[in-house]
Amino acid sequence: MAPQIRPLTPELQKLANEQLKEDPDRLEADLQAFKTWIEQQPHLNPRMDDQFLVAFLRGCKYSLERAKAKLDKFYTLKTKYPEYFRVTSTTEGKFREIHQTGAIIYLPTPLNETGPRIGIWRMGLCPVEKYHILECMKVAQAMQEIAILEDDYANVNGVVFIMDMKDATAAHMFQMTPSMAKKMTVFSEEALPLRLKAQHFINTITGFEQIFNMFKPMMSKKMQSRLFVHGNKMDQLTEQIPLKYLPVEYGGENGTVPEILAVWEKKLDEYNDFFKENANYGTDESLRPGNPIDFEGLFGIEGSFRKLNVD
Repeated sequence: MAPQIRPLTPELQKLANEQLKEDPDRLEADLQAFKTWIEQQPHLNPRMDDQFLVAFLRGCKYSLERAKAKLDKFYTLKTKYPEYFRVTSTTEGKFREIHQTGAIIYLPTPLNETGPRIGIWRMGLCPVEKYHILECMKVAQAMQEIAILEDDYANVNGVVFIMDMKDATAAHMFQMTPSMAKKMTVFSEEALPLRLKAQHFINTITGFEQIFNMFKPMMSKKMQSRLFVHGNKMDQLTEQIPLKYLPVEYGGENGTVPEILAVWEKKLDEYNDFFKENANYGTDESLRPGNPIDFEGLFGIEGSFRKLNVD
């Protein structure tokens, strides 16, 4: 049966072929090889729909070994640390309240019309006395999962992220512990199929350097090279992301925050059952072939999550 995958636009397909080594004629065979491996893993119970799995192949430039490792880590971390990474409802707790602040948004038009998706996190819109960073992270996680399934620009060209710290405080910064930073860094680099192409920091505040210097050594050299700190110099940001690709509230042309939120509120409603189903997927470490994972060792500050056996 032909893969159940949304066709890419001709332009995106050309980029996928050239940059991700996608071969439409081999797609069915590539997916089948991936599924066959999954079925042989007693500990792993992931979503099996083609659109979801192809995101991991694209995110790993069709290296089947890397896609295996990424999918395994994706579910291993969600199962081990559900408070960080597993979203099973978009209606419980403070989820919608946080979303409606507009703190975390994906902009409707990709960079340069057909490039990476642009995301913005405005930390200062979530007061620390009201919301914990983990509650905010759940909203970001849910939006990422929706993007994995339906955003071809993000899957093919990656994501460019802007952390705008206007009105944030040192208390925001110090919610982030070294242990939390390590988990989030590993998930972003080694489990998430969406590729982070650049991370920009704007309107940085006192305390930022301390947290930034804690995060940075945990990242690969490649990811470190994609970090850009602009202080309060908006012109430095717009050299890389032209102003027209920012929201109207920033002086740009890329939608207004209320419009963007209305679209995403509807999306979150539509995906409510999808997130409930997340409770059914994950890993069972008691069934993992080979040695069990030493999570404490792996997630010590010096530790790294690189020992997963995916053969």
